[in-house]
Amino acid sequence: MKITRTIEVLFNKYLPSPFAIAVLLSVLTILLALLFTDGSQEGSHFLEILSFWESGVWNNSLLVFAYQMMLILVLGHILVLSRPMHSLIKSLTNLVNSTANAVLLVSTTTMLVSFFNWGLGLIFGAIMARKVAEAAQERGFKINYPLIGASGYVGLMIWHGGISGSAPSKVAESGHLASFMTGISTQNLPDLIPYSQTVFSTFNLIVFAVLLLVIPLFLYWIARKTSAQTQHVKIESYLNPISKDKNLKGAERMDHSNIVGIGFGLLLLIAFVYQYAGSIKALAITPNLLNFFMLGLALILHGNFHSFLKALQEAIKGTSGILIQFPLYFGIMGIMRESGMVVDISNFFVSVATETTLPIYTFFSAGLVNIFVPSGGGQWAVQGPIVVDSALQLGVPLPKAVLALAYGDQVTNMLQPFWALPLLGITKLKAKEILPYTLLLMFLGSCIFLIGLMLW
Repeated sequence: MKITRTIEVLFNKYLPSPFAIAVLLSVLTILLALLFTDGSQEGSHFLEILSFWESGVWNNSLLVFAYQMMLILVLGHILVLSRPMHSLIKSLTNLVNSTANAVLLVSTTTMLVSFFNWGLGLIFGAIMARKVAEAAQERGFKINYPLIGASGYVGLMIWHGGISGSAPSKVAESGHLASFMTGISTQNLPDLIPYSQTVFSTFNLIVFAVLLLVIPLFLYWIARKTSAQTQHVKIESYLNPISKDKNLKGAERMDHSNIVGIGFGLLLLIAFVYQYAGSIKALAITPNLLNFFMLGLALILHGNFHSFLKALQEAIKGTSGILIQFPLYFGIMGIMRESGMVVDISNFFVSVATETTLPIYTFFSAGLVNIFVPSGGGQWAVQGPIVVDSALQLGVPLPKAVLALAYGDQVTNMLQPFWALPLLGITKLKAKEILPYTLLLMFLGSCIFLIGLMLW
């Protein structure tokens, strides 16, 4: 525990806000491009780099990607705020009577939900942890609340290898790799990499199964070794209230009509089945596919537009970081790509790595980058071209390279507190309370991922 307290103090003292980190990385990239790349014959090299940066910030295809990632988080949050999901969570927490069985329940269900959708899993785990604390207070049993809070955050350690993972979902889009690798040779580059080779590959499913077994058991062991205490939390509901107004007029009736809300949700799902049946069969799961399905499902579960829009107002608060930070990371990508830095870095990796060691280097470098770029989508935008180009040159299977990046990115979420902010807000816990446990989970998860990559 002494080591984790030291790290906590260092983070509190020296780590700036995520937005400040994005700005500092942008400036650092500009300086590195000035020092290590050559400009064109005409004009100032500095102004040329600024032009690369501006073009990256407003890259149309990357801005679409940012919006897709925002929708994944928002729609996942909206789903959790529906009454059917609340009933499910309430039923599950009724099974809890101690910290030990609470961490088993919270961690297992959170990981399963997060494998489907990271935004849904993040909010689901937070509300599960909160409801366990409320149940403990109502029924009078003691718990280790910070440990349960950490259990509700473990979904962020498996999300990038799941269905909503940024890298696997983008490489499953036809033409994404070719457009992504502008300025780099696309020889031997496939049109797409389907989920059958990444998320639903035998290797990735085995790794996920091991995590699903080991992580809850590890948390259970910690729970048996730590003390519990009586929990005091304000019991509250995160559900949107149903309007009691019986004098609705005109268009207000449409917003409160279950027939209209559920009917439109069903219409969306019919269109979803027609449009994406082939993609689902081919396991080419894309962000658009996920978001279209969740939109229809969310409308059905909420029942009416009024409840859906109330949940939207709550859910959209968590997207501010993505909205303003993604363009800055796209600017970094623009500089690295157009100045030739991405090719130089790829050549360096090729010079020091082998077919065997490149996935390991990718895992560690992705984990390090995630500390400073706390977004899987932003990280894929910056690091993805380097990983893909290096893998092509060394003959490493692209699915393995993509998953190595995904694993490294997700495991250090247990150290990087950016995505824990929604959980901390819901549970009313502090980062320093869950950090000792999430650090232990990071080390355990890293061992599992590295063993898996070496055995592949």
